[in-house]
Order: sequence, then C-alpha cells, then structure tokens
Amino acid sequence: MTWLAAATTGATPGAAGQAIGYPTLFLLVFLGALIPVVPTGALVSSAAVVAFHQAAPLSMLYVFVTAATAAFLGDIALYWLGRRGMKSKNGSRWLEALRSRAPEERLSQAQGKLADHGVAVLVLSRLVPAGRIPVMLACLMAEWPLRRFVRGNLPACLAWAVTYQLIGILGGSLFKEPWEGVLAAVALTVAISAAPTVWKRVRSTG
Repeated sequence: MTWLAAATTGATPGAAGQAIGYPTLFLLVFLGALIPVVPTGALVSSAAVVAFHQAAPLSMLYVFVTAATAAFLGDIALYWLGRRGMKSKNGSRWLEALRSRAPEERLSQAQGKLADHGVAVLVLSRLVPAGRIPVMLACLMAEWPLRRFVRGNLPACLAWAVTYQLIGILGGSLFKEPWEGVLAAVALTVAISAAPTVWKRVRSTG
C-alpha cells in the first residue's frame, strides 16, 4: 500500500501514489467490513498518520471520505447478504459467518438494547470493539428492512471513521517520523480492540 510504504520509509507519497493509495484503502476497508477479519480501524489510523505528516488538509478529508464510504458500503453489502440468508431455507455462508462471530451472550445483549434504544444502538455498535456484528445480527433477527438499517448505519460509519482518524492524528502528532506514528496508532487500536476481552477475563478471575 502506497501510503503505508511511505510511512515506513519516511517519504511523502506524490499524486500518483495517492491515486493508488486511496483506492487500496477503500478496497481493504470494504473487504474488512464484508469479511470481519481485517483490522480496518488500524488501517484508517495508519492512513491518517501519513495524511497528518503531509500537512495537507485535503489528504485528511480524502482519508475520511474513503474510509467512511467503504465501511458504509461494506456494511450494507453484508447486511443484504445476511437478509438473503435469513430468507433462504439453507441460509448462507455469510449468515453463518455472522452467527459464528456473535456469541449468544453478546447477541442477547444486542437484541435487548436494540429493542430498547433502536437506531442509537446501531450507531454506537461500530464504536464498541466487537460490537458491530452482534448488533447487525440482532437487526437481521428483528427483520429490519434494508432502508432502516441504512439510515442507522450512515452516522455509525461517519462516527467510526472520525474516531479512528483522530487516533491516527494523535499518533502522528506525538512523533516526528510517520512510521513511529503508525506504530503508535496501530498499538492503540489493538489495545482498544482487546480491552473488552481483557476486562472480561479479569472479572472472571477476580
């Protein structure tokens, strides 16, 4: 990835490199939303670090628009595939993948919160580590139409992109070299993602 290579070498990507980097960021975030194994938050934060060191406001805007749009479209595609699976007698591999990543306890909590608070839970789910998939599955089981999911998912993706971009800006502002900021941003996003699991283990052993 051009902007990531620039971060590790300390170089500033030119217009040609940016033309390659933004579509690559879009593709990876889109795939990360569709197949929830890619650390999309770390990708966005890393891209934000590079954009911060370019000292070009438009670069920051491009990262935000690219990340938010890719996450939004990826979520919509996954929800649409999930709805198809719910309507099919044999389900689908996408629906099974969602169910495998939503433990019964988390799914039950998501269903209860969704029933009580509606769209607000969907907005917050993208900001909570491992919260997106249980809430999306709860929406599917509640038979939310695609249009209703879209309305709630748009602000969720905007808030998500802003949050991880701010993490990248923080990492970039703390270090002079882009690669140092990338490492700091990635470490912070990993720590945020792992925090709920660590807290749960501490509570269970306490």
